[in-house]
Amino acid sequence: MVNERKRLGDLLVEAGLITKEQLFSTLEEKSRGQKLGDALLQRGYITEQQLIEVLEFQLGIPHVSLYRYPFETNLFHLIPKEQAKRNLMIPLKKEGDKLFVAMADPMDFYAIEDLRLATGFFIETAIATKDDILKAINKYYDLEDGFEDLAESTDDTDNMEEQIIVDQDSPIVRLVNQILSNAVTQKASDIHIDPQETKVSIRYRVDGVLRTERNLPKHMQSMLIARVKIMSNLDITEFRIPQDGRMKTNVDFRPIDLRVSTLPTVYGEKIVMRILDLSSTLNDITKLGFNKVNYQRFSKMIEQPTGIVLITGPTGSGKSSTLYAALNKLNSEEVNIITIEDPVEYQLEGVNQIGVNQNVGLSFAKGLRSILRQDPDIIMVGEIRDKETAEVAIRASLTGHLVLSTIHTNDSLGTITRLLDMGVEPFLVASSLSGVVAQRLVRRVCRDCGHEVEATKREIEIFAKRGMKIDRIMRGAGCSSCNMTGYKGRLAIHEVLAMNDDMKKVILNNEPFTKLREHAIRNKTIFLVDDGLLKVKQGLTTTEEVLRVAISE
Repeated sequence: MVNERKRLGDLLVEAGLITKEQLFSTLEEKSRGQKLGDALLQRGYITEQQLIEVLEFQLGIPHVSLYRYPFETNLFHLIPKEQAKRNLMIPLKKEGDKLFVAMADPMDFYAIEDLRLATGFFIETAIATKDDILKAINKYYDLEDGFEDLAESTDDTDNMEEQIIVDQDSPIVRLVNQILSNAVTQKASDIHIDPQETKVSIRYRVDGVLRTERNLPKHMQSMLIARVKIMSNLDITEFRIPQDGRMKTNVDFRPIDLRVSTLPTVYGEKIVMRILDLSSTLNDITKLGFNKVNYQRFSKMIEQPTGIVLITGPTGSGKSSTLYAALNKLNSEEVNIITIEDPVEYQLEGVNQIGVNQNVGLSFAKGLRSILRQDPDIIMVGEIRDKETAEVAIRASLTGHLVLSTIHTNDSLGTITRLLDMGVEPFLVASSLSGVVAQRLVRRVCRDCGHEVEATKREIEIFAKRGMKIDRIMRGAGCSSCNMTGYKGRLAIHEVLAMNDDMKKVILNNEPFTKLREHAIRNKTIFLVDDGLLKVKQGLTTTEEVLRVAISE
């Protein structure tokens, strides 16, 4: 028997998982009624797995991993799906008059008592992570539920089909909800519905990598696509041209915004849904993973009253998140911020946001001209795609506005040549550009299964080439919380190019591109590869990940 129960915070400090400063700051800042464990998770100080191991020790309740757990599915009727999701619990097994249940919070006595009264069993609890429980619920409840009904109903009349697509209890509606719910639980950024010759593939992009979640029979294709179209207000009868829409929905009691895009292919319409999780937006610039030097340079750029700051990188490299975080930092009642985006992804309080609408002729360039008559201080342009937008944006930055925008190039120096290639005059680029941030996302080593290993000979060579030393690096072995990939979550690597007078002279005099690079090196610019390798040294990511997204010269 444990005579004295220690407090959770003290146990975590003793275990060396958090510092006393982190504990005190979390206790001060957390909202009333929020549990300390949840507050620490939210700030990223600990992982769910670490919290569970400490709770297991503190409460004397065993913890269980649900990854490949041999569930007795005939027990699922004891806890309805809604109740299981609300109370984050799932039945494990039955022994005599005891029911063993995995819970995210085994101290929720009301939920345990409710279950005891409803089932008549004595309840024995074990701890499992919230993610584990939600994944298991989504995987095993309703597993093949309703597919038979679907097969029968597809032979029916159109009228019947229409009924099925909108009726909340129909199998197809439940299937779509399950696909969305699974994606959110796995923290996917995109859902792909891919029609193929004999089947329909459902794929999720998790941490930037696509993988197949499940394959559905071909006869379900038309109803599945019709259901998604209805949810996102698209034209069901039109399947020959691409369509774009969006939908707002609640998944597991959280508001989720989805951007939906359809594309006619040989085997039917392909649908891609981008998930914008409104509750997990990164609006804090300090949490974007800038290292100290880059953070100071970027902050200095965006705090200037005029000039243009460009963020560059391929699609899906987190440019929007960085822009929104910068706007969030600058957002106060003394400034008028106006954005023009295609489309508006996240709504920001106190910021005037405009969506591009090509159908009525509202392009970036036209919208930007109108914005300038609205007395703005800070302007954000979603993307610079052509000479006209580039010139209006640059002239706006020269007439006393701060302009933030994105552009598609491979690195920060390439952005300057891209603007010149578009036909923007060198003197305009030189006088307006404050700086460029190139950004990529790399997968983060899973904190639950990450362990140190010797660096390989090739890695030592790569580091030596960039003037760095490395002996040991972190690698993930693969565990249930990272789906056996060894990676969980992503972080950004950056290259921040701050313009100085020497660089401006190079642009004005049309000198060779190599001169720009020399000045950037002299100005101690940290290139993408270097920032990535520094993060490998910190044990945050791996060399393969950095080389996957950044070119090593």
